[in-house]
Amino acid sequence: MEFGRVTPGELAEVDFTLPPDPELTIKTLTSAKGDHPFEVRVGCAKWGRKEWLGKIYPPKTKDANFLDEYVKHFDCIELNATFYNVYPPETIAKWKDKAAPNPDFKFCPKFSQSISHIRRLKNAEEMTTKYYEGIMTFGDKLGPLFLQVGDNFTPKSLPDLKAYLEQLPKDVPVFLELRHKEWFADVASRSAIFNLLHELQIGAVITDASGRRDVVHMELPTPHAFIRFVGNSLHPTDYARCDEWVARIKQWREMGLQSVWFFMHQHDERYSPELADYVVEQLNKHLGLSLQRPKFMDRDKGLFD
Repeated sequence: MEFGRVTPGELAEVDFTLPPDPELTIKTLTSAKGDHPFEVRVGCAKWGRKEWLGKIYPPKTKDANFLDEYVKHFDCIELNATFYNVYPPETIAKWKDKAAPNPDFKFCPKFSQSISHIRRLKNAEEMTTKYYEGIMTFGDKLGPLFLQVGDNFTPKSLPDLKAYLEQLPKDVPVFLELRHKEWFADVASRSAIFNLLHELQIGAVITDASGRRDVVHMELPTPHAFIRFVGNSLHPTDYARCDEWVARIKQWREMGLQSVWFFMHQHDERYSPELADYVVEQLNKHLGLSLQRPKFMDRDKGLFD
């Protein structure tokens, strides 16, 4: 992921402190507090990474078998492949079958760019139907969906966004990712969109990228968090940032948070398994969880043992 990338020299100048919880987040979590199961998942964005051969994939693994190996290490994937193509049910069924050995595995498909970036959510009913027809084939392997609108999608398009979100099926959770700066800099626009999401019970993606700290908005319209963490090739700040996220997730759980979907990105994706392993280790340690850690070829339990 190139979004929010800064040079190595600029990293020291970035304030990575997570913002305090907005009023909406406090309201959402306290209203949801109760005897609910708490679900946490950690995954990556893609399974087709040749850089992982000899690391978590056996050295001679063929491309066609990368997903078979990925599901041995993670319990979810942020499925960016569906952004570039609307896959037919036959393809989705093959992916589902490959994930069968991991009974708890979930796919989190991204909405097609033909809907979000080309049609810009207008006159996209037919394409949306095709998208849903494909991803519903995942069945019990289907996690939440996420809709990313373009960097140039401004608050002026709020009516189009509202109309599109209102007609989405209600039986599959959806999270929205915003990127244009006006959504966060303009108080009225920020309030309007996150209150709308709260009303529609649609989640908000939080993207933690070095060069776009405004997108780390910490708004939770629903008691579910979808975090896209963008690291910097295992720079020391990556670990400090992950530590702060673990602390905030722990705090949110105590307030009423019900689920976390934490997806690891690196500008150089070869390092995503290492940092994902660190996040899982720290979540287990500080939240008393027993999430499975990825297994590295040259280590018994992971990089940080």
